[in-house]
Amino acid sequence: MIIAALLANIVNAGTDALVLAEDMDEATFRRSRLARAEMARLVGVMATNLADLPDAQRQQFAELDWNTWRALPEQLNADPATHDEALWFAIRALVPATLMWLRVYKEGAPGLFEFQQG
Repeated sequence: MIIAALLANIVNAGTDALVLAEDMDEATFRRSRLARAEMARLVGVMATNLADLPDAQRQQFAELDWNTWRALPEQLNADPATHDEALWFAIRALVPATLMWLRVYKEGAPGLFEFQQG
């Protein structure tokens, strides 16, 4: 059940971040302080929950960009230019790719994504 909760947090936070960024170009993104802050929070939730997944799931989800996810929290806590660049990359590339792969994994192993009563 813990894995299902982590995966649900990842999917929900990623989906919410993409909805916030849906119609933004990079200039709008950089001007939108409040939306940027919320996107950073949501991407941080994703990074934290991905880091909390057991090693077995990390190996099972081999196509996820684990190195970038591990490095992202430090980049989001760096100077504003590094933060914004890392967040823009996450919103435009890392988050969509991660959500796409999680949909693929869910088709192959739906039990991991389901909450089960114990």
